[in-house]
Amino acid sequence: MKMLREFGLIAGVVASIALATPVFAQTALDNILSSGKLKVGIDLNVPPFGYQDASQAPAGSEVETAKLLAKDLGVEIEFVPVTAQNRVPYLVTDKVDVMLATFAISPERAKSVWFSTPYGATGSVIMAKKDVPIAGYDDLAGKTVAVARGSFTEQFLNNYAPASANILRLEDDATATAAFMSGQADAYGTAWPIAATLVKTAPDQLEIKYPMLKAWYGIGVKRGEQDLLQWLNSFLFFHINNGDLAKIYEDSVGTPLGDVPKL
Repeated sequence: MKMLREFGLIAGVVASIALATPVFAQTALDNILSSGKLKVGIDLNVPPFGYQDASQAPAGSEVETAKLLAKDLGVEIEFVPVTAQNRVPYLVTDKVDVMLATFAISPERAKSVWFSTPYGATGSVIMAKKDVPIAGYDDLAGKTVAVARGSFTEQFLNNYAPASANILRLEDDATATAAFMSGQADAYGTAWPIAATLVKTAPDQLEIKYPMLKAWYGIGVKRGEQDLLQWLNSFLFFHINNGDLAKIYEDSVGTPLGDVPKL
C-alpha cells in the first residue's frame, strides 16, 4: 500500500508538471517553414527597386533580395503587389509575411509594424520642368505637386510645403508619374531613382530641383513576431557583410550601397 501511495504521489507530481508546461503557439517563422511558402509584399511601381520587366515578371533590387531570402529559408516565394499606402495594412492583416517595398524606417511607422535592421537606402526629391523656378519648399506655393499617397515623400510635403501648395495625392508612383508627365502637376515629389529615370527620358526638359531627404529602408514584419524578426536580422547581417546585398543594390540602382547603419 505504501508503494502504491508513493507511486500515486509521483504520478500526480508528473501530471502537475505536464499541465504546467506551456504550450507554445506557432510563430510566423514556424508557419512559413511548415507551409513552405513565403508571402512577400512588393511595390512594382518603383523602379529600379521594384517593377515588371519586359516579360511582366517582377524585377528590381527588392525582388532579388526577396528571392535570396526565400532561398535561405528553403521555401517558395509568392509576390504580393502593394502600394505605398497599403504596406502597413497588409502586414497587420496577415496578407503578407514580410514587406520588401523600399519600406523606409520611421518612428511613426514603427508604432504599427516592426522593422529589421536597414539594408538599403533611398531618398526623395522634387523634380519639374527646367523652366519652372523651384529651389526649395517655399517655391511650391501655389503649385500642384504630384506624390504617391502613403509615401515618405508625402509625409515630408505635408510637414514642409507651404499651405498654398496643392498636394495631388495619387494611388502610387506610376499614377503620380503619369499625372506629372501629362501636365496635371507642376512638380513631382518622388524617390530619386524614379526622378533620375524620368530625367533621362527628356534631359532637355526635366530636372531634379532639390533633394528632400535620405531614408534607410528595412524589412517590415507584423508587431510581435520576434522569431521572424530575429531570423531576418541574421539574414541581413550575413548578406550585408559578405557583399551580396551591396551587389544586388548596385546592379539595380546603379550607385554603391555604402556603409549601412545598424538599427
